[in-house]
Formats: sequence, C-alpha cells, structure tokens
Amino acid sequence: MHRLLLDLPAQIETKRLVLRPYHAGDGAWYCAMSQKNKAHLAQFESGNSVMRINTEEDAEIVVRDFGVAWAARDAFVMGVFERESQVFVGQIYIGVANWDLPEFELGYFADVDHEGRGCVTEAARAALDFIFTNLNAERVRLECDEANKRSSRVAERCGFAMEGHIRGNKRNEDGSLSGSLVYGLLKSEFFPPNQA
Repeated sequence: MHRLLLDLPAQIETKRLVLRPYHAGDGAWYCAMSQKNKAHLAQFESGNSVMRINTEEDAEIVVRDFGVAWAARDAFVMGVFERESQVFVGQIYIGVANWDLPEFELGYFADVDHEGRGCVTEAARAALDFIFTNLNAERVRLECDEANKRSSRVAERCGFAMEGHIRGNKRNEDGSLSGSLVYGLLKSEFFPPNQA
C-alpha cells in the first residue's frame, strides 16, 4: 500500500499514556515546554527542534511543520501525555530511513520533570508497535550518544540489539568528542513467531 494511503490512528493509548501528533494551536504550551527543557536536552539533543524555539510563534511553526511531515509521511512526531492529567511527559520521533524496506528511526526524550518514571520506555514500546503494525516496518534503528545511559537503557528494555559503536563522531560544546551507539530491532524480534 502506498504510504499516503496508510490509515493511521489519531492517537495511541497505553496503560498510563496517550501519544498523539501535534496540532495547530499547540504552539503556546509547546513553547513553554521547550523553554523548560532546553537546559535538560542541551547535552544529548542539541539538534532537537526544541532548541531553536524562542517564541510562541516559533513553537507554532514547529508543531505545524510536524503536522505537514505527518501528512506527507516524511516523519511522525508525537507528544506523550499522562492519560489522567493530560500533562506532557515526553516526545517520540519516528523518522523515515527507507520506505522501500521499510525501515524507520526512533527517537525520544523525557520532560525534565518526568525522567526515571518509565514513561519513555512505555511510549517507545507503543511507538514500536505503531511502526511495525501501522507503518509495516521490517526494521527500526536507534542511535544515541555513548554517554546517554538513560537512552541506551530504554533501547535495551525495548529489545533493541546494539549493532555498533561509532567512535568520536560528534563534537560536544566543550570541544571534546563523543561517539554514538547504534541499535537495531527487527519485526521478527518485536513480534517473535512463536508469539504470533
């Protein structure tokens, strides 16, 4: 099926969370969230769109760009919210690596006030189900900084296998170099044949 004809859910629900695409009008609270999380994300997420937001208008443009990318099936960015309170707890990024396989890339971050509560792992598992089921992926890859222990633990809890360690491929703000851990997960590993 052509990617533009994929019927995708309006939101994904888990036991504790709701994952949903951003909508026009989300800019005001997204701006506030961005300002609160910039320092928290600076070390490992310096290229994240949150880092370039300074005004509500900047944030509204970003969330509308996310919507355009979702509609075009170029990327899928979702806010993660607590089901009960609707409080923002994190973000999921799904990038397209190769529609022909298909293969996708998974990224995520936790809101500074919600680290260490398992929300990102729960959201990442839900995102993986979405990727393998709704996007028909054969493979998902994930890359994180070698020093980002929280991110690598999420990958491992979700069943990813470490496939490589790229040494010294990023320059940090202090001028030092750091590397990346590269993970992969196959559909057959996420949905083992004996559990189908």
